Amino acid sequence: MSTIQETIHQMGRQARNAAYRLAQLSSDEKNAILRAMAAAIRENSPVLLQENAKDLAAGVKKGLSAAMLDRLRLDESRIEAMAAGIDQVATLPDPVGQVMEAWTRPNGIAIEQVRVPIGTIGIIYESRPNVTADAAVLCFKTGNATILRGGSEAIHSNVAIAAALAQAGAPEHAIQLIPFTDRESVAVLAGMDQWLDLIIPRGGKGLIETVVSLARMPVIKHYDGICHLFADKAADLDMAVSLTVNSKTQKCGVCNALETLLVHREIAASFLPKVAAALRERNVQLRGCEETHHYLTNISPATEEDWSTEYLDLILSIKVVASLDEAVSHINQYGSHHTDVIVTTDHAAADIFLRSVDSACVFHNVSTRFADGGEFGFGAEIGISTDKLHARGPMGLRELTSYQYRVRGNGQTRG
Repeated sequence: MSTIQETIHQMGRQARNAAYRLAQLSSDEKNAILRAMAAAIRENSPVLLQENAKDLAAGVKKGLSAAMLDRLRLDESRIEAMAAGIDQVATLPDPVGQVMEAWTRPNGIAIEQVRVPIGTIGIIYESRPNVTADAAVLCFKTGNATILRGGSEAIHSNVAIAAALAQAGAPEHAIQLIPFTDRESVAVLAGMDQWLDLIIPRGGKGLIETVVSLARMPVIKHYDGICHLFADKAADLDMAVSLTVNSKTQKCGVCNALETLLVHREIAASFLPKVAAALRERNVQLRGCEETHHYLTNISPATEEDWSTEYLDLILSIKVVASLDEAVSHINQYGSHHTDVIVTTDHAAADIFLRSVDSACVFHNVSTRFADGGEFGFGAEIGISTDKLHARGPMGLRELTSYQYRVRGNGQTRG
């Protein structure tokens, strides 16, 4: 067994033992530690910025894109947002111990279905160092021990954040960060089903496919964020422009950013020039279908590949469709089951869209950027799941729990 294998397996054993200790903590005890974690993040802000600067310099040297560097960058406001997210998690109701259902059988046996921690969770992620804090505190709140494996591009930032969290008095080994960034560490973690109950990859499609192919335990994931906005024939055009611009440009390098705009043919002539002008003001490159070119000049043609591409950049593909049904069919064929929006004043059409689009999040007259655990009121999220079992959409605290049946009686035996 290599040094990397030995180290990570030791971390797994430590995580399993820590999970048993975490399960004994009360909500008040967990919340006090979480508030101490938030304070430690704020107090260590100068160190976090210093270490993040090392990662940014290395990223520039490696030739990372502007979008990737933005995902990697920490500043004072992002550090404060990280700490505020931890404080918010401390105020949220603790799902652990919640009685989901309770009933009594005719023989007097009392049965409860109760939320409990999953146990030990491995999280593999890229780029964004705030995931170190988000993942750690959500797992901690729900009594789960965590093993984190960040990407090489953020290693200095991740180590600094994990060190700050460790100052807060959590049980030893409740939160562990793998110090290795080579590919072997991913394979070791994904194969360690004797110690891990669940693994969650966050990052590019290549990373997620690798984890899924190697994992010997359940995986919660999403591959892409190919999000759509459909401007229906009954859309308020000003609202449709505003939502398109916000969904695409408020932050383009994230999984809930808009990638494809679908426009009903009946409003294409009036809507497309208006939305194109607003997008061009924000330096968005437009790619359109053949019919889109009837209304917009000097845009690139959209190819078949564009409809299934997650740009994570200031690029937007546009397609004119003849009907609501065509829009829904396009989304279900090319989308990633993440987040899709209809803009319309026709509530019957909106209801059809919400029922028919097979995505984790379906919105009516709302920016795609609201597909986020914080915006849903969950606090810092662990990620977005496009799976259907056991969690779907933004994953907050409840999605990090399982359940057990607690049965109480007074000596009943089965005949």
